[in-house]
Amino acid sequence: MTVDEVDAYLARLEEPKRATLQALRRSILAVIPEAEQSISYGMPAFRVQGDVAAGFAAFKSHLAYLPHSGEVLSVLADRLTRYECTKGSLHFPSDEPLPDELVRSLVNEKLRILGH
Repeated sequence: MTVDEVDAYLARLEEPKRATLQALRRSILAVIPEAEQSISYGMPAFRVQGDVAAGFAAFKSHLAYLPHSGEVLSVLADRLTRYECTKGSLHFPSDEPLPDELVRSLVNEKLRILGH
């Protein structure tokens, strides 16, 4: 699994989904530049020392940030009130990138849980 597969995933998306997820990708990589980019369960994922630290996906009516943990979103719940969340995903509009500071917090919380 390579960066090329993530590029191909993004290339298949229509705008503004593509641009919004490209911004999310940049935000994630700003926090974990050493991350290995891959496809996991058909969606882009970012691995640190073999563990998935973050991911995202495009759906028909929204985009999703995937922490690959049931804990991350509950720990940061007070900062996520403007978003719809399930136990394992944060949903956001197709044309509204997540703020860099929020992505930093989400990724760092997952890294903390992983012990990295």
